[in-house]
Amino acid sequence: MSRTSRVTAEAGAAWRTFLRRRTAVFFTFGFPLILVAIFGIVVQANPAGGGLFGHPTNFYVPGYLAVIVLFTPLSRIGSSLARYREGNRFQKLSTTPARPSEWLAAHTLVNIAIIVLASTVVLGVLELLAGGTIRLSPLLLPFIILAVVIFCGLGAILGRITDSQDGVVAASNAVALPLVFLSETFVMPERLPMWFRPAISLSPLTYFSRGVRNVTYLNQPAGSDLLVLGVFAALVFAVGAYAVPQE
Repeated sequence: MSRTSRVTAEAGAAWRTFLRRRTAVFFTFGFPLILVAIFGIVVQANPAGGGLFGHPTNFYVPGYLAVIVLFTPLSRIGSSLARYREGNRFQKLSTTPARPSEWLAAHTLVNIAIIVLASTVVLGVLELLAGGTIRLSPLLLPFIILAVVIFCGLGAILGRITDSQDGVVAASNAVALPLVFLSETFVMPERLPMWFRPAISLSPLTYFSRGVRNVTYLNQPAGSDLLVLGVFAALVFAVGAYAVPQE
């Protein structure tokens, strides 16, 4: 069996497992919509400065998408790795030609498919809220794919250093919540202390937010953000693949 066949087979099994978990399917697509409902309908953006959000709805598109590309891969990959480890399934996999990097690649492909679908749903709802004024650039797709690769790799690392599925959930939230609010998504750098601002550049989610905002709202080049995100993706995926148990 070739490497492509092994990755395809594992991805197919992971996809079918996801579809069988109806609660996971519901919240994977429902959570971002709940967030849009809270911030886009209940709180509401107010460009006049009279509300919590001081920019139009389009400005916060990166924030809504960041929630999807961040939370879903972290929790899904970390939990899958913990579940495989608890069931000694990596021991069984070690008796096959499948490699840890192939396992991570297969589950990353499934997450890319899930998150592209969820992002499409959220963008459709935001288009309705924004009156069809969101600029849907083709560059959105590579930004989403690279961000998913990064956080799948990080999810594998969290799954390796935690000792249970509960531990993965706690660690994922501890990592994701600060990142989503400190990476130029909903809170802009000027609202943060001066001493903290250099740390924003260490978050890969910052380059996702900047790039997506450039192509969907500001109509500015985003090549440098995409390049940095690609470097992050290569590095974090390599470390994540190394973190996948080999026995």
